[in-house]
Amino acid sequence: MNAETLISNYTEEHIIDRGEMLEILALSDDKLPQLVAAAEKLRRKYKGNKIHIQLLTNARSGNCSQDCAYCAQSCRSTAEIEKYSRVSDERLYWDDEIVRGNGLARHCIGLSGIRFSDEEIADLADRIRVMKKNGTHICCSIGFLTEKQARMLRDAGLDRINHNLNSGREFYPKICSTHTYEQRLENLRMLKEVGFELCCGGIIGMGETDSDIADMLTDVRGISPESVPINFLLHIKGTRLGENTPPRLTAEKCLKVLCLARLMLPKADIRCAAGREVYFKGREDLLFRVVDSIFAEGYLTESGQGIKDTIALIEGLGYDASIDGTEEKN
Repeated sequence: MNAETLISNYTEEHIIDRGEMLEILALSDDKLPQLVAAAEKLRRKYKGNKIHIQLLTNARSGNCSQDCAYCAQSCRSTAEIEKYSRVSDERLYWDDEIVRGNGLARHCIGLSGIRFSDEEIADLADRIRVMKKNGTHICCSIGFLTEKQARMLRDAGLDRINHNLNSGREFYPKICSTHTYEQRLENLRMLKEVGFELCCGGIIGMGETDSDIADMLTDVRGISPESVPINFLLHIKGTRLGENTPPRLTAEKCLKVLCLARLMLPKADIRCAAGREVYFKGREDLLFRVVDSIFAEGYLTESGQGIKDTIALIEGLGYDASIDGTEEKN
């Protein structure tokens, strides 16, 4: 069915096929209100009036062996960033206090790199145990783990792991040559078998086509993650995509991707991640009709809107930014 008919008569029992995905992504901007309305029905049904806020700590920064074109931490990046192999306990636990003190939904912890020693994972597991004593919901973004390492973190109480596909299979070699798309899928399958909740999404605006976006979201739907973060490219000086700038996105295009993600995975947390402050500044009233999850403070090496301003924005638009400690399971 064509996109206009689909969104006018949408029911979540309908499995959107690839042709319909492409039509939605190519929908004319004047039809965007109908698309947003269809997505909002599902957002309200499954997520109510809440906007979940995550805080992200960069626990290991820079010196990565991978050549991801978008990333300031990659081996080919010349971006001026802080580099360290292990964030201090003081910083990590301070951030955890901020999460709990502000009633945020989750503490996300990112570590640059592709593989880790068992000793490094054991150290991380010990730190997770400390934070879990306080009841914090924790997600780690942590490259490729062995099954042994995954179970070490699971036993420590880690709730969720982020591992993004980033783009579609065909486009992926254009943004990374040091590991494959299939390796990412294999890692996700293993993490799911171990018993983790999954956080899996991608990055929009790297020069990919609508076909690539549709392919990525199809694979994400097959994984069925609890959370789907959609990042919109930040043009970071010193990265390959910062120097060879793809066409800039529009807010309308970004919103179509988020709406499609909501229609395809109605029960998942749909997160507008990196790029929110760039592409949706002043248009958050429209954004929050579709998404139920965002970051505050920043994105690993890039700054973002502060927590107090983020909470004020959410509540000023009539949404609830608070969360209690028992609510995180969908």
